[in-house]
Amino acid sequence: MRRATAGALLATAVLLAGCGSDGYEPSGPFRPLPEGAPPEVGPPPSSAPTPGRPAEPGAEDQDGDPNVVATGLAVPTGLALLPDGSAVVGERDTGRILQVFPDRSPARELMVVPGVDAAGDGGLLGLAVSPTYPEDGLLYAYLSTAFDNRVVRFPVGGTPNAVLTGIPRGEVHNGGGLVFGADGTLLVGTGDTGNPALATDPASLAGKVLRIDVFGGPVGRGPVFTSGHRDVTAVCAGDENRLFAADAARGGADELDELVEGSDYAGGAGPVVEIASGEDGLGGCAVLGDAVFLGALDGERVHVVPVGDGGAASGELEEFLGGQYGRLRTVVADAQGALWITTSNRDGIGIPAADDDKVLRINPPSAAGGSPL
Repeated sequence: MRRATAGALLATAVLLAGCGSDGYEPSGPFRPLPEGAPPEVGPPPSSAPTPGRPAEPGAEDQDGDPNVVATGLAVPTGLALLPDGSAVVGERDTGRILQVFPDRSPARELMVVPGVDAAGDGGLLGLAVSPTYPEDGLLYAYLSTAFDNRVVRFPVGGTPNAVLTGIPRGEVHNGGGLVFGADGTLLVGTGDTGNPALATDPASLAGKVLRIDVFGGPVGRGPVFTSGHRDVTAVCAGDENRLFAADAARGGADELDELVEGSDYAGGAGPVVEIASGEDGLGGCAVLGDAVFLGALDGERVHVVPVGDGGAASGELEEFLGGQYGRLRTVVADAQGALWITTSNRDGIGIPAADDDKVLRINPPSAAGGSPL
């Protein structure tokens, strides 16, 4: 499921220790941005570098598959929706960010995020749009550097500023889940770097779901919202701010967890559902109504999990898109009830088609009016 085997934790010793509130000491410092006026938002620079890629991004065959809104990307991993209905998509290995349109217009390259290190299963792993984007024009990204995993923010074409640094970095299990909750706080999913002990260590940011404000400061008693996770590749929010996490693993079953503040998912808090090995490789989650949709890399499908009250599945696990587009990663729901889904066939494991990787926009089978499958 992962590109590399577990390795030693990379260079965390060089990170300065910071202090959280109420005695909490994270493994790396919080470095909030200074308060004040938001950065000026301008057009992307025309001189932005363009790294190598398999094809020019776009939707090449306008008379072809109506589910495909963009082609020719290289391992698109982070995806977030803009207020105008388009999406920003990040390429894991290159750090490139593109704008993709629901009408299948050619994708537009916006910028390249500097400093991304894609060794192991790291890279540009998550994107989120500021809840006040019309005013500040800011994007948030979860990315790996050579020394740590971190959250940064930036206007399109601008220089990234650190929001949260010092998240442990490994050859595997680097996390990357990133979503804003209904209350405007940012949920950050991290991985245990292949060391399960870090997930339950209160002095480590690894193997956790963190909750911070837009400047990187911890919310409430500290930044740790939940603990005991393996690799939180995605976090998604539903009605009444119900929060879920896709938790992947190198061995054994992947999990969908409903997040309850203070819970330890290695010490008693049970998952909503487990996804068997061979059908797993969870990389994305989205909530529509009473169902959670999970992208599966190894399973090459989208799992549909009906959820009831109390953090348990309320019915049988279903699936769709099985084997049709290869490895499926990010899944995000838009305001029209459609799912945006990225493929990951150029990640060194999949078998890419000539026009991979793709971004899909599709109505799930249970949506009104059916699906164009």
